[in-house]
Amino acid sequence: MDINFRFTAAEHSCSYLPAESARMEYLVVRQCSAREYGEAMISGWRRFGHTLFHPTCAQCNQCRSIRVPAATFAPNRSQQRATRANADVSLRIGVPKVDRARIDLHEKYHEFQAEHVGWNFRGREDVEQYRDSFINNPFDTLEFTYWLGTRLLGVGYVDDLPVGMSAIYFFYDPAERDRSLGKFNVLKILEECQRRQKPHVYLGYFVENCRSLQYKATFGPNELFDPATGSWNPFGKS
Repeated sequence: MDINFRFTAAEHSCSYLPAESARMEYLVVRQCSAREYGEAMISGWRRFGHTLFHPTCAQCNQCRSIRVPAATFAPNRSQQRATRANADVSLRIGVPKVDRARIDLHEKYHEFQAEHVGWNFRGREDVEQYRDSFINNPFDTLEFTYWLGTRLLGVGYVDDLPVGMSAIYFFYDPAERDRSLGKFNVLKILEECQRRQKPHVYLGYFVENCRSLQYKATFGPNELFDPATGSWNPFGKS
């Protein structure tokens, strides 16, 4: 791993638990292999673009990496309904691309989240901004795109690593939110992980008292990382 620089951000209000203070450590890398990132990820790190990060909060340890063993995953009724609701949707897995359709969908999703959830919305995005966020990665990344005929409904980015598959980011058409496309995307990653005979799907951070992250625990059986011991422990069932 070729590290450009490493730093710990100043303490700030936590975006998951506003009553708590948060602090993150960052590694900005020039180069990083899939093997190197996989080793960091199973120790609690995550990445977005060329930046790796993990929480180093002094008073709180609720941010835990969560993973699902692909071989033992069993969909619950809600997830089965999501599969049926999207029976008419086709999935294409390929190399990440940038075009106006993807950029417009990303903007539409963030504009909706800003209005209904309070996210920051930075306005119209250009090709280079999108490329920096999702295309320029330190190693090869997969793009999961979901289509209703010729219409793009959702885009997900997934790391295919020696230790498993890792969901990076997913956005979708908010006009189709009744389809539960977010659930459907995780189900498809798990399906592809099984097909590739990889052991786990990593879903990022789970915070038990954060409502917006509760869905991750419904994919089970699953495991949480304990940074105090460096071990992964069984957490819950779907």
